Amino acid sequence: MSAIKTFEEYAEEGIVRKISPDKQRAANLKQESERKYKSLLEMIQKMGVTNENANDYVEYCYNIIMFLIRAKMFEKGYNSSGQGAHEAEVSYTKKLGFTEPETQFLNQLRYFRNGILYYGKSFDKEYAEKVINYLEKIEKKIKIKTKK
Repeated sequence: MSAIKTFEEYAEEGIVRKISPDKQRAANLKQESERKYKSLLEMIQKMGVTNENANDYVEYCYNIIMFLIRAKMFEKGYNSSGQGAHEAEVSYTKKLGFTEPETQFLNQLRYFRNGILYYGKSFDKEYAEKVINYLEKIEKKIKIKTKK
């Protein structure tokens, strides 16, 4: 896994484009992230976190975080697409005030989530719990930032 580039580098490469702010799309993404977050909490309450469902929770948490980051990008008039789009979105967290360790953890999560999707990588209960805790911390931070 390589180091994350700056958001500006992704823009220079054409992965990030400046667009008109899209408040409606941002609102839709935030609403969907809230729905997914409530669903995640309900699943955790009913089923708990186990080695068997760890991958599902890792993917769910990643998607919730990315929806919130994309919402903020659309609010500010940015869109990312193509190869490197997810890395660009992770890089955008630095503009949202994330610390370097928070951004690095999210980049690692992005990498591991790709491992689940494309290589069938499995994660255990402990890692899933770590990701859930990260989501709880970051979700609040992003929501506070997206209300501005």
